[in-house]
Amino acid sequence: MDSTAEPEKPIYLTYLNGTGFCFNVDDYMKIRTEFRVVGSLVGTCNIRGWTPDVNGLPAEFNGYETQLLIEKGFAHLVSKDSLNHAPNNEERKNYQELLEKRINEQETLLKTEKLRESEKNIEKILAGKRKKMLKSGIKQQDINLTPAIVLNEIAENLSFDKQNALLDIPCEHPFDHEGTIVKLPRDKSLKYQVFLDLWERGMFVTSGEAFGADFIAYPGDPMMFHASHIVIVMNGTEISKTDLITKGRLAVTVNKICIFAYSVNDESMHESEESDCRPKIRYQTLHWEGCKDNAKKT
Repeated sequence: MDSTAEPEKPIYLTYLNGTGFCFNVDDYMKIRTEFRVVGSLVGTCNIRGWTPDVNGLPAEFNGYETQLLIEKGFAHLVSKDSLNHAPNNEERKNYQELLEKRINEQETLLKTEKLRESEKNIEKILAGKRKKMLKSGIKQQDINLTPAIVLNEIAENLSFDKQNALLDIPCEHPFDHEGTIVKLPRDKSLKYQVFLDLWERGMFVTSGEAFGADFIAYPGDPMMFHASHIVIVMNGTEISKTDLITKGRLAVTVNKICIFAYSVNDESMHESEESDCRPKIRYQTLHWEGCKDNAKKT
């Protein structure tokens, strides 16, 4: 192991409205690709403008996702109450300087790119200028055009309207600030235990509200895979006929496999009062095939 390697930068989630938010794009991509926690992008996409279908950072993690990230040591939950006050004059000045710096960088980049494109097409530009000068009555021998002269003229005439500048949508706070680590109580609810168990089995797990279930399970990243299962969390081991029918038909409607998840009472669980004692989660898979007899007749 390389002793000179820099220590890995910790991931901090901002504690807002009782859950965690991620404002850093690198942190979010690591959480999603390495830790298999998706969250929900709730910010405005600065490329396409506001749209209900395409969002950007920050990413909001629900209570189960936040609990898992903290419990597994993947991230720290931080309260940033110090940022809730109105900015003072010095903070406004620093932000304005940062804004001007980014706009100036865009201006420099635009001019550099424009000159690069002009340099590629310099022969066409020279030919066009000569033709225009000849039409205006200037004699051929009086025309003094070189690539250097034309490029210098283009550079001098380039203008940058700040109203057309691309502005960063405020996301991660640009300056150093203080925060307080938030300690979450252990979530011993059955739903969280099911969420955790499915995650430990290598699945991507998201909220199932849109499908009328507790969770949706994916075999891979939801950007590349369709959901394979809807998960229904049961308070007991008995599955009612009504649930079998309604959830089975629901699974057929959304083209998913239905899973009933429940905990199994184990006497060994009650012999120890250790905080890391977890219930055993069991699953019942339901495949809805309909009426085979009717299918044969038709």
